[in-house]
Amino acid sequence: MTKSETTHSTFTLERHYAVPPVTVFSAWADPAVKARWFAGQGAEHSLDFRVGGRERVLGHHDGRALTFETHYQDIVPGERIVCSSTLSFDGTLSTVSITSVEFVPEGDGTRLVLTEQGTYLDGHEQPAWREQGTASQLDALTAELNATRTAG
Repeated sequence: MTKSETTHSTFTLERHYAVPPVTVFSAWADPAVKARWFAGQGAEHSLDFRVGGRERVLGHHDGRALTFETHYQDIVPGERIVCSSTLSFDGTLSTVSITSVEFVPEGDGTRLVLTEQGTYLDGHEQPAWREQGTASQLDALTAELNATRTAG
């Protein structure tokens, strides 16, 4: 019998955006906008953004099929999102997580605070990889918001 391995980790990432919380929140709630900065090139993305709703990303990473599924537990428009997610590679569950995203008014802009508590299973994903990937997604959100500001 193979011995299973479970690793627990929590990380918090913060970003400042020069737009109001409602604008940053909208980038999480609008399916077309979120697909651009969150899902990645060539991935399938669906988003039912409501309490009890689901988000799903189907893609590939390092030649393996990736499935990321999120269930929305709590949404306070313009203020907070709380969700639970799973990440699987080639059908094998790798990570289960709880994430909160807070949108805090700060001057004319927004301070976003994302905290994730993860359970990483059998070495399929490492906490540092997840934190780095999430930071990259927030960087893509920054680019999306900057492009929207420039175009608007």
